Amino acid sequence: MNFQQLRIIRETVRQNFNLTEVANVLHTSQSGVSKHIKDLEDELGVELYIRRGKRLLGLTEPGREMVKLVERMLLDASSIKNLADHYSRQDTGQLTVAATHTQARYILPQVVTAFKKQYPKVHLRLHQGSPKEIVQMLLEGEADIGVATESLGDIEELASFPFYSWRHAVVVPKNHPLTILKTLTLEAIAEYPIITYHEGFTGRAQVEKVFQEAGLTPDIVMSALDADVIKSYVELDLGIGIIASVAFSPERDTALQLLDGEHLFLQNHTKLAILKGRLLRKFAYHFIEMCSPELTEAVVAKSVTPERS
Repeated sequence: MNFQQLRIIRETVRQNFNLTEVANVLHTSQSGVSKHIKDLEDELGVELYIRRGKRLLGLTEPGREMVKLVERMLLDASSIKNLADHYSRQDTGQLTVAATHTQARYILPQVVTAFKKQYPKVHLRLHQGSPKEIVQMLLEGEADIGVATESLGDIEELASFPFYSWRHAVVVPKNHPLTILKTLTLEAIAEYPIITYHEGFTGRAQVEKVFQEAGLTPDIVMSALDADVIKSYVELDLGIGIIASVAFSPERDTALQLLDGEHLFLQNHTKLAILKGRLLRKFAYHFIEMCSPELTEAVVAKSVTPERS
């Protein structure tokens, strides 16, 4: 048994048992992949895959158990490498942070700037994606840290931590009729076409919930993945926008006006997440602490590192 065989076992599941894709990802040949699988099955004395001819259709019961062990072994192997780098190369390496557009555009720039000043030799990869994509990147070891409002706190394999809390607000063109209201109400908002986030992004479910509880049906005419697109269409007077209040800048959004919706909308909680059992480099812990001073290395490591019996 060798690490290449273990990587192939893991990758066959990730690539939906397509050996051509497995070979491409691992930079080898399809025949080489097939031989590694056959050699490992011969060594173990069990079949790991359900087959139809030469095609792999899925995992046998031993295969499913094997994959769990393989994931842990490869994660531990990665942690050993990180442990060595942790002490021998403390100021160099790579940090991958996966975040939604709102976090990457409006919340993380100050953190990233401070981090790069302290760690100029660390290559920081900032990957934007949906909450589901961020979860997948964390689970597959492609990201060290995930930042999102949705999904991160719902996955057992992830350790999640509070980052910050925020609420939605309403954005309208200057001189819009809603700007003259003394108190903004959901009823008043519901009278206009609404442009807001796509389902599964930036608290969309919370927006729908407050209208539903008030017995109102909002006329959501457009949805977008990020606030910049929403604001662009609001500027064109195609509707009013409901966005994260942190996504509005008076200096940049000069054609628009933000209306306070704190009394109307529920509080949302953005989280940081890490794969349990993953050993982070020292600079990764520092990045998290720059996001939230309460999240020290000791606090994070305690939740991330599994207890060994």
